[in-house]
Amino acid sequence: MRAISAAPILALAGCGDRQSALHAHGANARRILDLIWSFSAIAVATWLLVMLILAAALLRRRLSETTRSPLEIDSRQERRFTRAVGSAIALTVLVLIMMTIASFFAGKSIASLSGTETLAVRITGHQWWWEVRYPGDDPSQSIVTANEIHVPVGEPVKVELDSLDVIHSFWVPNLAGKRDLIPGRPSELTLIADKPGIYRGQCAEFCGYQHAHMAITVIAESREAFEAWQSRQNAVASAPGGDEERRGQQAFLSTGCALCHTIRGTPASGTVGPDLTHLASRRALAADTLAMTPGALAAWIADPQLIKPGAKMPRIALSADDLNAVVTYLGSLE
Repeated sequence: MRAISAAPILALAGCGDRQSALHAHGANARRILDLIWSFSAIAVATWLLVMLILAAALLRRRLSETTRSPLEIDSRQERRFTRAVGSAIALTVLVLIMMTIASFFAGKSIASLSGTETLAVRITGHQWWWEVRYPGDDPSQSIVTANEIHVPVGEPVKVELDSLDVIHSFWVPNLAGKRDLIPGRPSELTLIADKPGIYRGQCAEFCGYQHAHMAITVIAESREAFEAWQSRQNAVASAPGGDEERRGQQAFLSTGCALCHTIRGTPASGTVGPDLTHLASRRALAADTLAMTPGALAAWIADPQLIKPGAKMPRIALSADDLNAVVTYLGSLE
């Protein structure tokens, strides 16, 4: 059985392996990071000021208790307290206004990138996976994949977002902020990756039982590598190269698999599940739940409910020989 290979993208690993908004690798993410640090600095300064005032008040009260009765009211001190509280309220309002203005201009700066994109990608959220489509001038040349987005480094990419079931939220923290996917209300954002790398994202809105297992990967690569990937993805699935692969294709087409999945170049044209035309070129299975290996693929096909309970993929009854043949066939779809 041919080993499933992710060699074209292994060299990129490590650049965006930390899924964190504190490790920005794009223009949008840097603007958000600047906002995070600004707000954090204000919060720390506010806390220190409050602690300082509290300590001073406690010390002053302790000293005053030795010189006068606790029931005695000092009118001058009361006026000072009133002015202090009033000043604190005014300062609080001013800080909140400044934070709001900073947030507004950060959002405006991010929005200003819209319209400069050189590439469009349509992302559709499903329970619990991501459909990724690169529209072409000719609909037959559209690229359809799942759970992975390939983008050229340094180029703005318009990501068009929608959902077909419940509310999801698209978030690749190293590259951009969150954006909700609300059924019937398309939205968009712009991604820019500064350097080649693999950037992990996820659904950031609770969307059901397997919400935690709904990840997405952005693979940023050179323009040449991206165009080579596009060329490979535009091709139909390769024909079976041996008896085992032919048996696997026949088993795939004669069971329920072909009713839910598409493999271009074959009669399989289902749209319920991910497009599998180039399945073996991806780095993971089931929205990054499993690595793309023959063993993981066999386990996923044999009993998806054991691995991802509640997933829409049912268990398909296959003999051991047919299961191995299907894994071999799918492993050839690079």
